[in-house]
Amino acid sequence: MAQVASGDFFSNAERLSIDTTIRKSEQLSRFEFSVYVGTVEGPSRPFATRLHNTLVAPAKTILILVDPNARLLEIVTGAQVRRKVSDEEIELTVLAMQSQFAEGKLAEGITQGIVRIAEHAHAAA
Repeated sequence: MAQVASGDFFSNAERLSIDTTIRKSEQLSRFEFSVYVGTVEGPSRPFATRLHNTLVAPAKTILILVDPNARLLEIVTGAQVRRKVSDEEIELTVLAMQSQFAEGKLAEGITQGIVRIAEHAHAAA
């Protein structure tokens, strides 16, 4: 199931937009999306991987972790997801998201990243 942990980073409209994007992307891709926006404790990749491993179905889940204050972004994909979405596509998604973040568009960057991954997974099906 989709989840957004976001603290005070988003307005209600932005949170709703992200939630809606997650639901539509899950239907399109048949994978689950989880978004964590908040403080990362320790190195970001191990932190993101630990979060990903606590999800209900990590093998078919994409975790997007953003720590805006530390300017960190991590995307962790489960084993089933990696069969459909290449590391290169994830890297391009990260670059696109970082571009949005640099313009101060946190919610837009997250929704853009979710959509890109879902569309790629769907096209690979």
